[in-house]
Amino acid sequence: QVQLVESGGGSVQAGGSLRLSCAASGYTYSSLCMGWFRQAPGKEREEVAVIYTGGGPPRYADSVKGRFTISQDNAKNTVYLQMNSLKPEDTAMYYCAATWGFCANSRMDYWGQGTQVTVSS
Repeated sequence: QVQLVESGGGSVQAGGSLRLSCAASGYTYSSLCMGWFRQAPGKEREEVAVIYTGGGPPRYADSVKGRFTISQDNAKNTVYLQMNSLKPEDTAMYYCAATWGFCANSRMDYWGQGTQVTVSS
């Protein structure tokens, strides 16, 4: 069982930056697909960025390419999402998620509690 704990959400003005962190625990000696999803009120949940902790390029939603960067610290079992040039449309609840193995699709087995990101214009 993998536990995910997020931190780093908050409120920021358009053009600003935030960094989200997701610490994973409860497992050893395995690589995960970890990443971030978001859901705004009245909208479906969407994949934002995912990364395979065993190596390889990350995957980004088109809407965040060039602005968001996902990274990992394997020593800390932590994944980060650096969000720059934030826009009001980035406002959503952001969830960390994970599953075993490669990031073949958007199906995840483990979810964090979510952290709110609010971007004002």
